[in-house]
Amino acid sequence: MLQLCHMDAKKAEKISKALADPNRLTILKEIKKSKQCLYCVDLNEIINLAQPSIAHHLKLLLESELVTSDKVGRNVRYYLNNKLMDEYIRFIEGLKV
Repeated sequence: MLQLCHMDAKKAEKISKALADPNRLTILKEIKKSKQCLYCVDLNEIINLAQPSIAHHLKLLLESELVTSDKVGRNVRYYLNNKLMDEYIRFIEGLKV
């Protein structure tokens, strides 16, 4: 059954821009590999970037809603937003002839 996509072009553009950076793609892949969530401190150990750069990339991923987060004590956990990714994929598929 084909599901309707409720994403507008502006939202798809924001997601596309967030996905256009190899560092952000790496962050998404690392969160996926973790199976559930990934702590910010873990990203610092995995990705060869300075902490401020990682924070910048995470901010853009959060603003695009590709990831969500919650705070546990002093640590922040990041999760993939699979629902939004599914919506984005449906939007892109809707562009096909």
